[in-house]
Amino acid sequence: MADHIKIRKADGRWTVRAGGAVLGESSEALELTEGTYPPVIYFPRGDIAMAFLDRTDKSSHCPHKGDASYFSVVTKSQTLQNAVWSYEEPKEGVAKIKDYVAFYAGDTITVEQI
Repeated sequence: MADHIKIRKADGRWTVRAGGAVLGESSEALELTEGTYPPVIYFPRGDIAMAFLDRTDKSSHCPHKGDASYFSVVTKSQTLQNAVWSYEEPKEGVAKIKDYVAFYAGDTITVEQI
């Protein structure tokens, strides 16, 4: 793993919400820190209501983590395009995030410790 990436179990219980709906809660979330970027919470797929997520054609590449796949969040009132990503075949050094998803938190999606 690149020295600037750290993955640890996130303390406590975490939730993610979009469009007024709880998409998931987990006490098994991971916190990934990468250099000076803000920490990102990764949720196990098994703790997320994956029925709200639609895979998109978007992908991206990180030289340290690998190729990311993206999903849109479909709520009653809107579709949040490419709001979720996952490293389905992460590089060996970050293998802990396999089968986890992360969300772009902001005005429409909240990720918080509860």
